[in-house]
Amino acid sequence: MPGDAGLLAYRELDDALGLSVMAGEMLADARTGKNGRHALVGLLRQSLFGRLAGYEDVNDAERLRHDPAMRWIVGGKAVVGRAASPSQIGRFETQWLATDKNLSALADLSGQWIDLVHGRRPPRGIVFDMDSSVSPTHGEQENSVWNGHYACTCYHPLFVFNQFGDLERCALRPGNVHSADGWKDVLDPVVQRYRGKVTRIFCRADAAFAMPEVYEFLEAERIKYAIWLPANQVLQGRIGYLLSSVRSDDRPMKSSGSMPILAIRPQPGPSRAG
Repeated sequence: MPGDAGLLAYRELDDALGLSVMAGEMLADARTGKNGRHALVGLLRQSLFGRLAGYEDVNDAERLRHDPAMRWIVGGKAVVGRAASPSQIGRFETQWLATDKNLSALADLSGQWIDLVHGRRPPRGIVFDMDSSVSPTHGEQENSVWNGHYACTCYHPLFVFNQFGDLERCALRPGNVHSADGWKDVLDPVVQRYRGKVTRIFCRADAAFAMPEVYEFLEAERIKYAIWLPANQVLQGRIGYLLSSVRSDDRPMKSSGSMPILAIRPQPGPSRAG
């Protein structure tokens, strides 16, 4: 059996849920002539499933294009021929997917996938976890900048996950931006997608998002939230008796660089459910 035959089970799940088919319908194909050997949805599958198997370099496509499992996953002409070459995958990822229309579609894609799954088993409530991360880079990549906190040259992406570990939305940002930079552009579309679909929405974030504009947005949307506060010596002095209190499991609470979680409940009002 081919070493990547385990991917076939994921392809079966993909077929059952129709995830890559949905993606193919959302992507715009601007190719002409012989560039259309493989459908965009096939190229997308090869790109995604290759990384799922641990192949992060497009040069791995030179071997994978001959792999019977990958050829079946790509589908179309690849089943009886070959999957995409490294140059084809490279153009797909850096040129065809990089068009403004496709970048916009990709930004919405994970949310559309989640909606499809939730359509089968709707959740009663949703919890957003908003946080930034680090993506180290190598070479002279556009917007790749030194980040002093992470001590590396990187991108500084922003993510919104839900309580199930699903990526709701993300944004790739330059390495030197603040952790909360562009938070509303990422969070607001996710909030609007759930408007009227669930009865309870919660949001949690770290101290980088402890800003009045974040509070005001969440309260206006009637979202309950828990956000760490940056360290404040004056405030810590006044509530020191709380910081040294005993936890429910009889272990003393430890103070760190941030204050304990600040949980705020919006004022009572009509339900957001539709």
